[in-house]
Amino acid sequence: MGNDTPNEARQFWEDWYQKGAKPWTGRPNAILKQFAESLPTGTALDLGCSEGNSAVWLAQQGWQVTGADISSTALERAAGHAADAGVSERTHFGQHDLSQSFPAGQFDLVYALYLESPMHLSRAQVLKQAADAVASGGLLLIVTHASVLPWAWKQEEIVFPEPQEALDSIGLNLDGWNTDFLGAPERELTGPDGRAATVKDIIIALRRQP
Repeated sequence: MGNDTPNEARQFWEDWYQKGAKPWTGRPNAILKQFAESLPTGTALDLGCSEGNSAVWLAQQGWQVTGADISSTALERAAGHAADAGVSERTHFGQHDLSQSFPAGQFDLVYALYLESPMHLSRAQVLKQAADAVASGGLLLIVTHASVLPWAWKQEEIVFPEPQEALDSIGLNLDGWNTDFLGAPERELTGPDGRAATVKDIIIALRRQP
């Protein structure tokens, strides 16, 4: 996977969406919603926005949202969902292979939800850029899997890091940051086949000091 080219990564995700994947639910990510509801509205950056579930919801709450994704198909669908919700003026969606390019600007909320890929992704580099994009007083929210989904198409023996290990692996300079939350709480989830399961997520929430 380390030898994947940008074109191969882009094509992988285009095929994934065009062959039937439609992850639109009309609902935001529950963890993002929990954190965002306590924040004043401002500007947000959604890294790996897919079809815009969270971006459209934030825009409905009054945020100005920039969404970035590698797939033009996902971005076209996200823009369509934003239009249907009447929030096109508060959303902007742009195509980025985040290992190669990154949205410009500073944002009050920058979030990366399950920014994981079977294709090569310079994840630590991307998350460092995400931290750089957080404005003074703003929040960086990173959410990753900490358990295998029972209905995942491929079951593997995976050793997940502890929350502190996950944070350390990014290599951020935490001078000037406060940790709002660092942990791996459990939550109940219903899968696409109707099965219920208890899963864990690693949540990293860092606030840049004013």
